[in-house]
Amino acid sequence: MSILTIGLNHASAPLDLLERLAIRDDDIDKVLHGLFQCDNVGEVVVLSTCNRTEVYAVAERFHGAFDDIRNVLSDRVGLADDALVDHLYVYYDDEAVRHLFRVTSGLDSAVLGESEILGQVKTSWEIARANETAASTLNLLFRHAVECGKRARTETGIGRNIASVSQAAVAMATERLGTLDATKILVVGAGEMATGMLESLAGAGAAELLIANRTAQRAADLASRVGGRAISLPDLGPELADVDVLLTSTGATSIIVDHAGLAAAVEGRGDHPLVIVDVAVPRDVDPSVSDLPGVTLLDMDDLSEFAAVGRRERGLEIAAVDTIVTAEVSRFADVRSAREVAPLVTSLRTEAEAIRRREIERASFALSELSAEQLASVENMSQRLVAKLLHNPTINVKDAAGTPRGDRLADSLRDLFGL
Repeated sequence: MSILTIGLNHASAPLDLLERLAIRDDDIDKVLHGLFQCDNVGEVVVLSTCNRTEVYAVAERFHGAFDDIRNVLSDRVGLADDALVDHLYVYYDDEAVRHLFRVTSGLDSAVLGESEILGQVKTSWEIARANETAASTLNLLFRHAVECGKRARTETGIGRNIASVSQAAVAMATERLGTLDATKILVVGAGEMATGMLESLAGAGAAELLIANRTAQRAADLASRVGGRAISLPDLGPELADVDVLLTSTGATSIIVDHAGLAAAVEGRGDHPLVIVDVAVPRDVDPSVSDLPGVTLLDMDDLSEFAAVGRRERGLEIAAVDTIVTAEVSRFADVRSAREVAPLVTSLRTEAEAIRRREIERASFALSELSAEQLASVENMSQRLVAKLLHNPTINVKDAAGTPRGDRLADSLRDLFGL
């Protein structure tokens, strides 16, 4: 069985397609089980963030699994298979492993080196484990991926300066206004991204921080942590009449701030500018509000362009991180191969020991006149004989594990010894 990755991200697909394929938290269990029930999928983890939607699977058959996963994704967005395939990338075995390790290391994000992706990968893995769709192979893969991501951030400067979507969102707003001193800022959402934006606002000099969320208690808890004020979503309109910055990142499936509502809110603002940074996927803010006077709307497309400017310094770390990724891919292959061949070697040794014991028992009458010391010598001699006979076969099959030669040796052992 092989590891297969199928997905699309900010680089391979337009934002509107990413929005359509994004999987909500309350829908992820259903998607996981839908994929897990496919004939050619043995294990599955789904990673869906503002930058990407990816499926990691253990494939019984490559082409069958690809068709199964593509069909599930196509059905979600209501597109013909061919239309979606134009935006999908597909990785297999070592390249699938390499891709995930680059993702966790921050090399495949809109913001190079972003830190949030590591937590998102861990969460996706935990959800799959809770749903029992991830087993030995993907558990090993994702555990190793998290370790690789941690190494990249510990041993290189890939996470230096702006290294998260939430930090970039605040930086874009600051750039547009020149400063956030004495501003009134409204953050919509109370999840990881919104929390990150509020943390990035610490020390920015804002006069007032407002937090709105669908769950009022979460907004209140977050507001108490950052010295802000919680408001309810229905109160957005009045508050938008005089805020300077709106930062939004929720898991909503439909628009939260529409054109008509914002038009009414900004009607009396005059020349007072409003900067909106919407990093939600799907988007929280109707894109058409950008035509309202005094309103500047920035979304994930703008963030990607903004982040590209800041890539130069951290870009010097890409080679160092890729070196870590390459080493970790090789280490993962060794560990995986050893784990796959270990049951075969154990089975071979168990069978040999069973044969040895049967032969000792069959010779028990002839050995009955031997002393205890002599019987112990026979026992030790037979054990050493079996160990020496099995030494080269087991060493060779372990050393060749994960290669075509290793597969041939493993098949030969199974056939020769009936394992």
